[in-house]
Amino acid sequence: MNTTSRLMLIACLALPFVAACKKEEAAPAAAVQAPLTAPKSSDDNEWSKYLTDVVKRKVEADGIATSPYLYYLPAESTADFQGYYDRQLEKAKLDVARGISEGSLLAYGSPASAKIADLIVAAFPAPTKETPPMKNVKVMFIGAAADSERVKAAVTPYGVEYSFVEAK
Repeated sequence: MNTTSRLMLIACLALPFVAACKKEEAAPAAAVQAPLTAPKSSDDNEWSKYLTDVVKRKVEADGIATSPYLYYLPAESTADFQGYYDRQLEKAKLDVARGISEGSLLAYGSPASAKIADLIVAAFPAPTKETPPMKNVKVMFIGAAADSERVKAAVTPYGVEYSFVEAK
């Protein structure tokens, strides 16, 4: 009886380990989802999904540990577009003037590529001696290739790492 009890105890103790091993074997490899493509329409929901996917991939690829700063403008045909633009510009200017924490990501995207590029250029005036440093800050512009160079010219004097994703 003593031997039987010991064998039962050993079996009970080993059971969780055996079950865990079988779960690991049975778990399928996580499928890698293909990147989303930029929407052809100006639908905010579609753009939200697309921009979230692009930013999420950047955060994962670069190992960014802080929450990114996201700036989005709807299509220019949206009611009160100018109001959206003015509010985002105010927020972006305030963030840049205040300073961005080291290791952060600033991501800008919109179906209105030229307008979001205008916003970035306006938010990054020529730096002065009083301008807070942006050490190891990443700026990502998601838009048209035609707007990339002027965005890059506006942000690089701040010492940021610039990246561009063409929304096509």
